[in-house]
Amino acid sequence: MVYREEPGRLPAGILALLVHVLFFGLLVFGVQWQNKEPAAVTVDLWDSLPTVAPPVQPPVHEPKRVEREPVKLPPKAAPEPKLAVEKPDIALQQKDKKRQEELKQTELKQQELKLQQQIQSEQMRQAEQQRQQQVLQQQILAQHASAQARVVGEYKDRIRAKIQGRVILPPDLAGNPQAEFDVVVLPSGDVLTVKLTRSSGQPAYDRAVENAIYKAQPLPLPPDQNLFREFRELHLQFRPREQG
Repeated sequence: MVYREEPGRLPAGILALLVHVLFFGLLVFGVQWQNKEPAAVTVDLWDSLPTVAPPVQPPVHEPKRVEREPVKLPPKAAPEPKLAVEKPDIALQQKDKKRQEELKQTELKQQELKLQQQIQSEQMRQAEQQRQQQVLQQQILAQHASAQARVVGEYKDRIRAKIQGRVILPPDLAGNPQAEFDVVVLPSGDVLTVKLTRSSGQPAYDRAVENAIYKAQPLPLPPDQNLFREFRELHLQFRPREQG
């Protein structure tokens, strides 16, 4: 059988042994202290109590008064002036607001005036352009009308010349009488009607001119068909000794 030591058993035994040794030492010391003889005590006897001088009181020194100079306090700083809080001036604000509104209105009026001036300038420029265009158109129309008038005059002269070349003068014609006729012409140049509007006073000459008108057809007309309205109804004048 193997004997195993319980844990903690050996320290406990040592501690118990130390306690017994300490207790034994206390017993031995106590016995020796009681066996020692006490020391002799000497007592002096007095018939009366000795006079005891009163204790000398040390002189009391009054504390010297130390005159302290008055403490000069620093002068009080002057209170800082309170900044006056500026209260808004309502009347001034209203005046400033009114002035701003007036400036704004003035600026708007200036802009409106400038815009109106620009519009007027543009209108004047357009009017000038239109006037120039009208003048140019009038010039063109005038030139065209002049050219047409020249053409109309030229072809009427041709018509009178052609008719005049076919007139057979009567042998007993006296003087230089003038006969006038209204002639209706077709677009082809053919004569539709001939009407004596003023007699020359010599019927033989009037009949000779009327016969020449029919013989001269087709009458010469300008190639521009727009000019035919100038030749549809012709008023022609004839004299025996004068062309045209």
